[in-house]
Amino acid sequence: MREIKASDITSVVRNLCIESNIKLPDDIKHALQKSYRTETSPIAKYVIKQIIKNYEIAEKKQIPICQDTGIAVVFIELGQDVHITDGDLYTAINDGVRFGYKDGYLRKSVVSDPFTRNNTFDNTPAMIHTEIVPGNKLKITVLPKGAGAENMSVLKMLNPSTEIDDIKKIVIETVINAGANACPPVIVGIGLGGTFDTVTLLAKKSLLRQIGSYNRDPFYTELEKELLTEINKLGIGPQGFGGKTTALAVFIEQYPCHIASLPIAVNLQCHACRHTSCII
Repeated sequence: MREIKASDITSVVRNLCIESNIKLPDDIKHALQKSYRTETSPIAKYVIKQIIKNYEIAEKKQIPICQDTGIAVVFIELGQDVHITDGDLYTAINDGVRFGYKDGYLRKSVVSDPFTRNNTFDNTPAMIHTEIVPGNKLKITVLPKGAGAENMSVLKMLNPSTEIDDIKKIVIETVINAGANACPPVIVGIGLGGTFDTVTLLAKKSLLRQIGSYNRDPFYTELEKELLTEINKLGIGPQGFGGKTTALAVFIEQYPCHIASLPIAVNLQCHACRHTSCII
């Protein structure tokens, strides 16, 4: 049994909160640079250039990429041979978020209740998703999720008789309805299967995939490619100004489901798909 101190987890989460808010992953950068080269609309090309300039300034000056520094979504892969000492896992994570958002001068965007709307002033609690895995390592991933794209996301519980064209229509309509509100070019995370709760987690977790990767199932690989093509024909474009770059990627994750169900969740993410991981 390997021991990991709660204080070490707090330190890692603190650093991940800051880093993820000021530095885009390389695959996102490369996708934006590629879209700049291939975009034909002058105004869309200009907007992408400003997006690139923005993340370059953020990284150079160590300041947030976006004023919405998000709610901290934390994915945990906890090895079954790991024992947390001197504290508990969730408290350690929330302490890390608290210190990270304070020390990094990141906007605190969490309210304690959906209706009283009192700010917690430290961006806690985090949204924590824990998976027990083999081994003696602990992997922590922080995904700051802004409200603009999150608010445009969709969950539907469909009948198993639903055709694939109906699935495509739901995804396309979600992107159309989001328009400029989701800060395109977007990344489209899609969950299929599972249950009411599982399908939304599938959609959100898909956003952690690298751009250029595809679903392992050839059927869903083709669906990802087809949806990306169709979305980029919509003409919404970067920040809604038109052009052929409405989405950078479409990611689908599927899971077994009940014979009477076909759940689908579409979780949109803006071009600033910020996430950073660390293995302890």
